[in-house]
Amino acid sequence: MIESRRIHIEPLAGGGFAGRFEAMASPCEVLADGADERELSELTGIAAAEVWRIERHWSRYLSGNIVDRINTARGRAVKVDDETAHFLSYAQQLYELSDGLFDVTSGVLRRVWKFDGSDRLPDAQAVEALLPLVGWSKVQWQPPLLKMKRDMQIDFGGIGKEYAVDRACTLVSAQTRHPLLVNCGGDLAASAPRRDGQPWLVGIDAQIADVATPVIRLLRGAVATSGDAHRFLLKDGMRYPHILNPKTGWPVLGGPRVVTVAADTCTEAGVLSTLALLHGAQAAQLLQKFGADSQLIW
Repeated sequence: MIESRRIHIEPLAGGGFAGRFEAMASPCEVLADGADERELSELTGIAAAEVWRIERHWSRYLSGNIVDRINTARGRAVKVDDETAHFLSYAQQLYELSDGLFDVTSGVLRRVWKFDGSDRLPDAQAVEALLPLVGWSKVQWQPPLLKMKRDMQIDFGGIGKEYAVDRACTLVSAQTRHPLLVNCGGDLAASAPRRDGQPWLVGIDAQIADVATPVIRLLRGAVATSGDAHRFLLKDGMRYPHILNPKTGWPVLGGPRVVTVAADTCTEAGVLSTLALLHGAQAAQLLQKFGADSQLIW
């Protein structure tokens, strides 16, 4: 249970401490440059509480929350809270901006796609049968009421963790003067440069053999990484990444293995990194179009 989780304060080899906790199936940490163990424990508690709150509220794996009520409404309209309404409107903007590629209704495709590193591809007819349940254009969204076709689902997995990082960083920054970095599974935000004016050094775990770990020098702002290092299928020498084209129901091929983007907020960085993967071989051109500060590993 989320409520039973704990935070841990651990000393760092170079001095100082790191506050650690688990959320959204990811290791999370809080660094506050100059904070002692007691203060960092308090700050980490603030960050963890906010990340856990968002996880409880929007996780598709938990019953009884707003996402579960939407996904089990069986065609009935559901009234949502203000925070969820904001995110649904944001999801609609992303759908329109991406010409339908960024689609929070595409999570239903997980019923047939299991990206466990095996060679088990789903039957083409099974994928085709789910496509009528995919597409934001089929959703009736009149805030605060959301109505979807029976068996359609929403999934905030593509932006929820990044939003949680932004919220945690904002809340914790309001409680300390120390430079701060919040990291959830490699998606992170920094409030300011370190005390000596130097950037935070962020290593990107590409999980690719013979590829050196890229390092980003982050003064402030955020970084998000998307890739297929842990979630993929491998069939007859072809690697199928977990990024699915909602229009076809099949993985986007020919794109980079890892995309890392730096932006003002983690939410923005996460959207751009995911959009890049959705554009496959045109990922670099998409990022150039938006003027994104990015690194790609092919």
